Amino acid sequence: MLIKEDHRDVPTKADGKDGSMRIFLFHPTIPGYPNARFPGVVLFSEIYQVTGPVARFARQIAGQGYIVAAPSSYHEFTGPEPLAYDVKGTDDGNEWKVKKTVKAYDEDATLSIDVLLSLPTCTGRIGTTGMCLGGHLAYRCALDPRVSAAVTYFATDLHSGTLGAGGDDSLARAGDIKGELALIHGTLDNHVPPEGRDLIRKTLREKGVVFSWYEPAGAQHAFIRDELSKGRYDPAITKVCFEILLELFGRTLKLDLGAHDGGVQKIENIC
Repeated sequence: MLIKEDHRDVPTKADGKDGSMRIFLFHPTIPGYPNARFPGVVLFSEIYQVTGPVARFARQIAGQGYIVAAPSSYHEFTGPEPLAYDVKGTDDGNEWKVKKTVKAYDEDATLSIDVLLSLPTCTGRIGTTGMCLGGHLAYRCALDPRVSAAVTYFATDLHSGTLGAGGDDSLARAGDIKGELALIHGTLDNHVPPEGRDLIRKTLREKGVVFSWYEPAGAQHAFIRDELSKGRYDPAITKVCFEILLELFGRTLKLDLGAHDGGVQKIENIC
C-alpha cells in the first residue's frame, strides 16, 4: 500500500480567538483502486509537534489502510514546524502544554475528526492514538462519540489532572467514553508513576470503560521514539505495541460489528 502526504489548514476559534491549525494527512492509496475507502485515525504528537518519529509512526499506520490526520497542537504559539529535540524545544513544548486551554485541545480533536469525515475516501469509522502529551489527547479525543477506539502510549498528566491551563477533567469524564481503549505504559515510566497508573486503571474499571491495559516490563517513557530518545527507544517492545494497535483498530474500525447488545458475557468456570 502506497502513501500520499498532504495537509489541511483549518480555522480555529477556541477561547474566542481566531487562528489556524495545520493538520498533516497521510493517506493510503492502492494503485488501480481510485475509489478505495479507509477508516480514519487522529494521531496526536508528543510535546514537539509532528516530528520525524511521529511522521514515521503515521506512515506505518497509513500503510495498514488508515487515513491518518496529525494536528499541530501548538498552533496558538508557533508555526506547524516540529520543535527540536533540544533544551529549547523541550522547554517551549512543556511551557505551551500547560498554557493551552483544554477547550482549545478539544477543538483541535473535533476539527481533526471533522476533516477525516469530510473526505469521500473515509468510511466514517474513526480511531485515535498518540504518545506522551498525545496519549492524553487521544484519550480526550475518545470522549467524542464518533471515536470507536483509542490507543494511548504513556499518556502524561492523565493521572494528575494537570493538562492545560487550570487542569483537566479527563479521568472524571471516563464514563463518557463509548469506544474501546488500549492503554500502554512502561513499568519504568517515571512520568506516570506506578500509583498514577493504578489510579487510571481503577478509575476506568469503576466507570465501566471497555479497555485493555499493557505495562511492558523495563520500558521507559518515550520508548517508541526512534530518534533522540535519550537511550529509551526499544524496537522490540515498540513492535509488540504496534500489533496491539493493529488488533484493536482492525477489530473496531475495519469490521462492522453493529451496536453492542448491552449484554454481559458469562464466563464458565472451566479449564
